[in-house]
Amino acid sequence: MSQALYRKWRPHLWNQVVGQDHVVRTLQNAIRNERVGHAYLFAGPRGTGKTTTARLLAKAVNCLDPNVQNRPCDHCDHCVSVNDGRFMDLIEIDAASNTSVDDVRDLRDKINFSPSQGRYKVYIIDEVHMLSTAAFNALLKTLEEPPPHAIFILATTEMHKIPATVLSRCQRHEFRRIPVPEISAQLKMLCKQEKIKIDEDALLLIARQATGSMRDAISLLDQLSSTGEHITLATAQKVLGTATNQIVIELVDSIQNRQAGLGLNCIQRALDSGSDPRQFARQMVDYLRGLLLVRLAENPDQVEATPEIRQQMVRHAEGFELTKLLEAIRLFNTAATDTRSGWQPGLLLELALAEAVEEKNVPPPGSSSASAAAAHIPISDSLPHQAATPPQMPAAAPSAEATSAPAEVKPAPAALAKKPTAAPEAPSPVKEPQTPPPARPAEVSPGPAASPLQKNIFQDILNNWPRIRAVVKKARVQTEGLMNSCKPLTIKDGVLVLGFLNDLLKKKMETGDNVLVIRQGIYTVLSIEIPILCVVMNNKISTDLPSDFDIEGDGIVGTALNLGGKIVQKD
Repeated sequence: MSQALYRKWRPHLWNQVVGQDHVVRTLQNAIRNERVGHAYLFAGPRGTGKTTTARLLAKAVNCLDPNVQNRPCDHCDHCVSVNDGRFMDLIEIDAASNTSVDDVRDLRDKINFSPSQGRYKVYIIDEVHMLSTAAFNALLKTLEEPPPHAIFILATTEMHKIPATVLSRCQRHEFRRIPVPEISAQLKMLCKQEKIKIDEDALLLIARQATGSMRDAISLLDQLSSTGEHITLATAQKVLGTATNQIVIELVDSIQNRQAGLGLNCIQRALDSGSDPRQFARQMVDYLRGLLLVRLAENPDQVEATPEIRQQMVRHAEGFELTKLLEAIRLFNTAATDTRSGWQPGLLLELALAEAVEEKNVPPPGSSSASAAAAHIPISDSLPHQAATPPQMPAAAPSAEATSAPAEVKPAPAALAKKPTAAPEAPSPVKEPQTPPPARPAEVSPGPAASPLQKNIFQDILNNWPRIRAVVKKARVQTEGLMNSCKPLTIKDGVLVLGFLNDLLKKKMETGDNVLVIRQGIYTVLSIEIPILCVVMNNKISTDLPSDFDIEGDGIVGTALNLGGKIVQKD
């Protein structure tokens, strides 16, 4: 049985590691200065050289070459033993299949034995994030203070799953995705050694399909070399299931010109030629991402493509609106990453195309509608607190009391007027519209009793309070939740008073736009614009209302006073 190319061409020396110079340089300096740590953590994407670098480190610390500058030499007995997989003091553990605490305890018991061949016992634990919590805890003490002859090298593709207690005991090294030019150059050298005939365009395609993984790139090359013929771009596309660039360009043209029929034809041609739907979606994302780079950086040279394709990308980038381009990238990226399988393989591509060519009514930039839509909240919520006035509301001069108090506490009573039914843009009122009362002159002080209109409005609010809460819930669920902790008490001087059980709930309601959302809910249901005052109810009905705030005798507060309650001025 022949050996896989990625195993055959695994690096044996530091200078053979591709794309990880920052890690190699650090480890080399540690070996030369004899400052090798007792625990390392190698993290990064798959196929970027984590396990290979760990084996090189194990070779270097056990190399017999007297010159530390040359370690690993790859010629001594220890280096050859590591290459052949028979070095007794290099223990590789697959954490995915040894996840239990018993496995770690067994390792901990054996680690105290001295090395059999070399100077150090090196433990490489691959995919260490697969260990259980109990296994990590059992490993902590040994990882922090191992025997002088032991070195731990942990490798993982998901560093965020490693406990912080383990991270703090290791030297961390981040492995990066390998750039396409470096992968292509390495593949070219490998093809020369293996006498594989391949075109440059095919090498570039393989390098891009590897998405930064050298192992994946070599495996794809190994797959293509099995054809036994000269590897052209067409052959690579056919074997790897990728569509030609021309179909991708035509599909982008159809999106830009909003020609759904032409786009569907492109997708069908790509699938009929053997392209994998998800792979085709990835190609679309790659091409659209290139358009985004051209559009943002205004430098086509940053995109890795042939000059002809680059010129086409410039033309496409100039014809795309930025928002439309971002939406297309999002749609096809979803089609490329969606793991759900359906009986129609091209369905996700077709859905992405349908949404991409759809004409959407986007509000002009800078408008209040656009701002509210961007925040995913109703337009009324985007207005400042207590600053929204519904359309066609009559303005009135503020009273003397209103001028001496904050605007949201003592507004003009004329704001209570119901909106005339003649206004076409407002919702129809639930009850027959009443004639708005005349605005009270500013020099007249409030009377001791509430007007009949205010009593009627307060009763309307009480009767429709569940409907108001339903409207508020659609606009903002958090605000509707706070309404569970309050109740309408009365209307006085054009102000709706809401009572709360404690000061904390009152302050939460007054934070942000909560009060404004309730006002908009009242306006939606009853077509009434009314300011709101939040107060605290202590000792059953005692509130922090101003001392001169009159209470009508037949209201809720008045009834409570008749039953023995009292109003207490809050400090």
